[in-house]
Amino acid sequence: MANWHRRERRTFLTALVGGAIGAASGLVALCGTAGSGLITSLWPIWRKSTSTSGVLMPITSLANLPADSVPKRFPVIADRTNAWVRAKDQVVGGVFLRRTGESIDTIEAFQVVCPHAGCTIGFDPSADDGRGKFFCPCHCASFGLDGKRLDERSPSPRDMDTLKVKVEDGVIFVLFENFELNTSEKVPV
Repeated sequence: MANWHRRERRTFLTALVGGAIGAASGLVALCGTAGSGLITSLWPIWRKSTSTSGVLMPITSLANLPADSVPKRFPVIADRTNAWVRAKDQVVGGVFLRRTGESIDTIEAFQVVCPHAGCTIGFDPSADDGRGKFFCPCHCASFGLDGKRLDERSPSPRDMDTLKVKVEDGVIFVLFENFELNTSEKVPV
């Protein structure tokens, strides 16, 4: 009978150790699978998104910009990447361009976003005695052709945001930036 108890005890210990090893192996496999799944799912959050702010962007050819100093709106197109999505050739903003003289160095660029609350600024060529003016339809802010506020009591805390322009081989490039809203200072974001 002592022999039978030894065999039963040995069988029990073998089953116990085997079960513990199997459970540990299963737990490691489960955690490895779940862990790698979790890392794969959350990786885009840790990956850096791309930004177009502060990047020299090609906007249009010089031939597309009228010589009469009337502003023309152009979209800013770039590849957009955020945490999970990569999209090519997306509209990421807009600019107004206008010639201020005969030379190709005399081009002004303005951000289309109103510095007050982020609404999209428009241009009315028939306003201001036919010279035209920029206006924000959200809070009735208006700006001259030079981007300056026309009313001191304007809801916009500053003039329209200007952008740097470069012309190279007949293509107009703009240093595209977004700025903090509703502040008197022009601060890039």
